[in-house]
This record gives sequence, C-alpha cells and structure tokens, in this order.
Amino acid sequence: MMAYADALQRMLACAHVLPAETVALEDAAGRVLARDVDSPQSLPPFDNSAMDGFALRCDGVPMEAGTELEVQGWQAAGDDASAGGQGAWEIMTGARMPDGLDSVIPVEQVRVLSSAAGRPQRIALLQSVTPGQFVRLRGQDVGSGETVLTAGSSLSLNACTLLNATGVGQVEVRAQPRVAVISTGRELVTDAGQALGGGQIRDSNRPYLVGRLQAAGARVVWQGVVGDDVAAFDVALQAALDAGAQLVLSTGAVSQGRYDFIPDALRARGATIHVHKVAIRPGKPLLFAQLPGGTLYFGLPGNPVSAAVGQRFFVEPVLRRLLGMAAEATLQLPLRADVRKPPGMRFHARARVELGADGQLSARVLAGQESFRLMSMLQANAWVVLDGEDDVARAGTPVQVQGWGHRDPVRLAAMEVS
Repeated sequence: MMAYADALQRMLACAHVLPAETVALEDAAGRVLARDVDSPQSLPPFDNSAMDGFALRCDGVPMEAGTELEVQGWQAAGDDASAGGQGAWEIMTGARMPDGLDSVIPVEQVRVLSSAAGRPQRIALLQSVTPGQFVRLRGQDVGSGETVLTAGSSLSLNACTLLNATGVGQVEVRAQPRVAVISTGRELVTDAGQALGGGQIRDSNRPYLVGRLQAAGARVVWQGVVGDDVAAFDVALQAALDAGAQLVLSTGAVSQGRYDFIPDALRARGATIHVHKVAIRPGKPLLFAQLPGGTLYFGLPGNPVSAAVGQRFFVEPVLRRLLGMAAEATLQLPLRADVRKPPGMRFHARARVELGADGQLSARVLAGQESFRLMSMLQANAWVVLDGEDDVARAGTPVQVQGWGHRDPVRLAAMEVS
C-alpha cells in the first residue's frame, strides 16, 4: 500500500493549472481569480459625511459648543462638488463634503436659530466639534491602484461586493474543472422516492459527490449510474469523456472482489494506473489513473464515507492545483478524548469542533466511524486527521482539523458547549 503523501504527490504531478478566462463580475461568484485585482479608484471616491448634520471648517482647531454659524448651503447624496466657504452646510449621510470643509456635527447636536422655507439659516452648536469627526476620507478604505484580491482567491460574496464598489466590472478567473461522476452497482436505485426491492439500496454517493464537487469549484458535465457490467461502464465513461470531462470520479468496483472490474476496464482503454490502495481509513482501495487523452480518473470505494474521504482528501487537493490555488491551510486543535485508530494508517474521522467550559476549542471524534454510517456525517462539522504508527491518539494531543470541504471553514454555529 502507498502512503497518503506519496499517493497525493503522484496525483498532483498529473494536474496542471487550467487557463484563464474573462467573465463579467455578475457571473464570477465562486470562481477563482487567475490574476491579482488592483482597484481602479479610491474607496470612498471622495470625502463624505458619515452622518446627517452640518459640515463645518475646523482647520485642525476644535470648535467650541455655543458657536453660532450661518448656513451657507445644502448638500445631499449625489450632489456634485461645492465650494464650502467659512460657514456651515446642511449635509446628508454619504453626501460629498463641500470643498474646504473638514468636519461634521450630527443634526441632533445643533439648535436651529432661524430657518426659511423649511431650511435652516443659522445654527448654534450644542457640543464641541473635534476636527475631522464624522468624515469618511477619500481612499480611507481602499486606495487607487491598491491590490485588493490576489490570484488564487475565491470570489466570495464579500469579495464581489468590494470589486463592484471599486468599479471592477470583469475579472480573469481560472476555467472551472469539468468533472463527471459515475456510480456503479446493480443494487443502486437512483430515485429516492422509489420503494426498494430485496437487496437494493439508494444511490446516495452520486448526489453527494456532485454537490461537493460544485462547492469545491468544479463544473459537473455528466453523471450517471451503471450496473456491474464492463460494457455499460465503457459506454458511461465514453459519454463522460464526450461531455468534456477533465476528471472522472466513480464509486465502487475498485477493490478485489468478483465484480470489481474498473482497474481492468481502465487498463483495456490504455489508462496508466498511478495509485491503487492507499494506507488510509476509510477508503483504502482508492484508485487513481490517467486516460490516454489526459483525463484524470479517481476510482473511489463504494461505501459512502470512503467515497467522501476520497473526494475530500484526494480530489479536492487536485482541484486546488487545477484552479491555481495554494495548498490548503489546516487547523491544529487538541483532541477532547482518546481515540483508537488503525496503527500505521492515516485515519480520517468525522468530528465536532466544540467549545469547552474553559473557553478553549477542542476536537471530538464522533462515535460511529464505520464507513457505511451517514448520521455521523450529519452531526460532524469538521474532519480530524490522525496519522502515525500508534493505535491510540491521546486526549490533548494536537491534531489536524479541516473543514468539510476545502473552501468551507470549520463552522461552529452548531457547536456544543460542555
């Protein structure tokens, strides 16, 4: 059996960064930047008021309470530049500061001494004014030409919001990896609402993998289910290739049983098998090959958690390489309790990151780690990775903690407090 690190390195060596393409910002959510983005303008683009009130000229000297001022003009959001002079200007939140004025006093901190046609003419300050108060300065958030996002960044909603505000209408992003998913097994039923016959189970792997691949930044171009039949598998694989798949994932038929036909079927197509069986739990029979046209093939075991582990810890790092992203960062947290593990194997455990009574975070490996169990996947908010030769990882030991997907942070919204 091959060590995890060696197997992953063989996979990454076959993966090359995809080309860039230009897309409109409105179509860029979730995509990965291929080039740094520099802001074409300052943000804010001009000095503006943070409050409804009156703009004043302090010139670096505090203005005392009781000061009386004539109101020289009125400035609303959207008004062009105005010459401020020496008096006060009534101003709205977000409105451009009149030239020469540098401070704002909120409307509730003034008394209107006189008005005409509903507009104040003369005011008195009820509180002193600190120079520069309640003014948002040009470029205070982002400077013109400043790099706001770097290549390899995912365009989250917050990132797209910033780009929109700075006037970036299109971006260069990596092409989305095109992937296909094939579930194998004559026992599989694809319709979740269909009653099961004797010996049948529902195909939960395929919808799970499709969802995770999309969340990871890939585009699913084909998916299907075949029985334990080489001819049907060949037809499905060809359909996936014809759809333009650059990666193909299958579940089942990769071990050593009578119906585990995929290794031989791939060899018959001229594929090079780089990895078959890795020293991990769950998911040991995992297979990785490359087809003659360059398509990468991941043969994942059929048990649901084994397939999930293969997707998370092998496919997703390859997707990061294709998308030009840096290697994934991981957390280190102490184990909440002792955990038994297979000696000499890298163990991927469903876990919860929890907050203790002492205010410290720790990772608790859940019960029910068998690879057929789905309830623990629902209960988990993270993966814990246990490596090494020992058969027990002791409580308090720092361990590697990763989110459910490579772009998913470890979420604590549903954490337990003990």
